[in-house]
Amino acid sequence: MDVLFDGLAGAVALLLSGDEESWSIIALTLRISLTATAIALLIGVPLGAVVALTRFPGRRVVLAAANTGMGMPPVVVGLFVTVLLWRSGPLGGLGLLYTPSAMVIAQGAIATPIVVALVAAALQQVDPDFLVQMRALGATPARALAALLGEARLPLLAGAMAAFGAVVSEVGAAQMVGGNLAGQTRVLTTAAVLATSRGEFPLAIAFGLILLLLAFGVNLALTLIQQRRVVPR
Repeated sequence: MDVLFDGLAGAVALLLSGDEESWSIIALTLRISLTATAIALLIGVPLGAVVALTRFPGRRVVLAAANTGMGMPPVVVGLFVTVLLWRSGPLGGLGLLYTPSAMVIAQGAIATPIVVALVAAALQQVDPDFLVQMRALGATPARALAALLGEARLPLLAGAMAAFGAVVSEVGAAQMVGGNLAGQTRVLTTAAVLATSRGEFPLAIAFGLILLLLAFGVNLALTLIQQRRVVPR
């Protein structure tokens, strides 16, 4: 219990001390995870809508792949991204390996299937006559789709929370493609792993508690947006 209390005290001390290294780790964690989640939404929402609303050869295969991707071990994603970005790999010339950009790519690859599967499931639950009614009222396809997404906004925001939760807590792929370089690619999860390997358990617990606080803050903001028009004032 002493170690746990020391970790809690360490988390408070790190947040209040203004330690530049700790705050840079927190900022990098937030920047990478939010960027990866945004990319996953930009790719996953349209793709999920296509899978849910259209019929094409291989549609079920795409949906099955997205559902499989929801349970894909992050270390496997990290392995494939590492191979792609390796010096002799297809994208090695870009020099992205062991950079925050590589971490965004890996985390985006982890989050995108989650968004696709949840968006497709959400849109399939909306009344199938909704789009027909919108088109009958003169709405363009884009406006009709926007209205449909508005109807499914609650599960869509839940998908965003699930995607963010998956990437902010991820460690395997982040360490493989980022290298856990101090001041460059070290995030809260990899910093906690490093502290644990060194036997610095209070520091590792402190990083873990800060990570939980960070995830809670982002998900609280999304939950408030999600529930704003649901709960009566």
